[in-house]
Order: sequence, then C-alpha cells, then structure tokens
Amino acid sequence: MKVLLVEPGKEARPFELKNELHEMQRIVGGLIQAIYPWEEPVALVCNDEGKMMGLPLNRVLGDYDVIAGTFFICGIEGENFCGLTEEQMRKYQQMFLSPEQFLPAQEGIVCIRTKPATSQKSKKPADYER
Repeated sequence: MKVLLVEPGKEARPFELKNELHEMQRIVGGLIQAIYPWEEPVALVCNDEGKMMGLPLNRVLGDYDVIAGTFFICGIEGENFCGLTEEQMRKYQQMFLSPEQFLPAQEGIVCIRTKPATSQKSKKPADYER
C-alpha cells in the first residue's frame, strides 16, 4: 500500500509498505499506535512508546502534540489500513514536508521548521555569468 513516510530530520515521502503488522512495526521501531487526528479517513501510525523510548522528536501534530520517531500516514477502509489516494498523498506530504527541529526553552520545547533540501539549493539568476 502507498503511504506517506515521515522520518525525523527528513522530508516526508511516498513509500510502498506491505500491509502487514510486523512490517509496520519494523518501520516505526516497535508497537504501533494509530491516531486519527483528522475527519478524513486516514490514520497516523507511530510507535506507541516513542516518547518513553526517547525516540527523536519528529513533527508537531496540530497544536497539541509532538510525534516521536518515524511514522507513516495511510488511508482507512472500514477497520483496515489501506493506501492513500493521490489527493491525500499530496495533501499530507505538503503538511509534513519540511523537517522540524526541537529546542529546549524555558517555556518547554520550541519547534523550528526547516526548509526542504530541494528548496535550499541556490538558484542562479537568469543573467548569471561565470
């Protein structure tokens, strides 16, 4: 099934994943937890014990949580996981495209969204000469 893979410090990317429990657990590094933060029939699947295990913080979820460790986003069909549609892939890839860095602060944790590597390349102006 085609999912969106989101790894700490990397751009979110489409990924082909076998729809098997042990494969999902391998990807997230342990027991899986499905979160349903949106009204759309999609799930965010992460490591159930990611924060307790001290996995690296990955992305902010809304304005209320931070996901630790690698996670993926997939569709839901009835009670089963399924691949994302092309439209869903575009939507969630845009939402989670940029890696985020987390810094300790007096108020708690500060999140800094970094630019994707593809947009960090310097573009030469049209009249550029050597």
